[in-house]
Amino acid sequence: MYSIERLTKVYSRNQLRAIDDVNLVLGRGEFASVIGPSGCGKSTLLKVMAGLIPPTSGRVVLEQQPVMGPRADIGMMFQQATLLPWKTTIENVVLPIEVRRGRAAARDATARARELLELVGLGEATDVYPGELSGGMAQRAAICRMLITNPAVLLLDEPFSALDELTRDFMNMEFQRICMERHATAFLVTHSIPEAVILSDRIYVMQANPGRIADVVEIGLPRPRTLDMINTARFGEVVSQIRAKLDREGFL
Repeated sequence: MYSIERLTKVYSRNQLRAIDDVNLVLGRGEFASVIGPSGCGKSTLLKVMAGLIPPTSGRVVLEQQPVMGPRADIGMMFQQATLLPWKTTIENVVLPIEVRRGRAAARDATARARELLELVGLGEATDVYPGELSGGMAQRAAICRMLITNPAVLLLDEPFSALDELTRDFMNMEFQRICMERHATAFLVTHSIPEAVILSDRIYVMQANPGRIADVVEIGLPRPRTLDMINTARFGEVVSQIRAKLDREGFL
């Protein structure tokens, strides 16, 4: 349903070739991740996939339609929750609808927003302002904001990297549950090999200078995933396999 074909991005000011000839395909309901060293073009790839910046060459196609700019059927989540501090939790969740279709449409979407907030355990925080939310709660609110438009694909730029380890583990399991319930298609940028393995069906390993797909690793662990799997031999084998690929390329 989502394909990236011969994608290249060159920043013209300094002729930096951020990504070069990247090809990948996501099927409906799949969860894929991309991992690689800093500066290998992971975030640039995600921004092109989201339609936030144009490619220099190649194309991105979602459900047979080229991605030429931001679209309602593409949801994106960043490292920080980026909630507007003067809006309540529920007002932040319906913000994408308000921006695209106006305040009346946003008001009509509040029932849907409440359902999403209940889904992530924030049913009692609808009228709370961001300054009163913990980091994990704010990220859960950001997940709801991403889901409010019912996007076909979810793009995630290290969304839980700023959280402490326990909260990050909880959010990973929570996000897996949401994706499975919605049969969502997701693509995650991360620096964490264990995080990529616990969440993904497939991992793309990127190399730098320029950013290219160096290898693809199929995970093959059963779902639903649990944190107990981290202690299994199979999980350790996959983590070691990916670490070896990065090390072989001189990334570690």
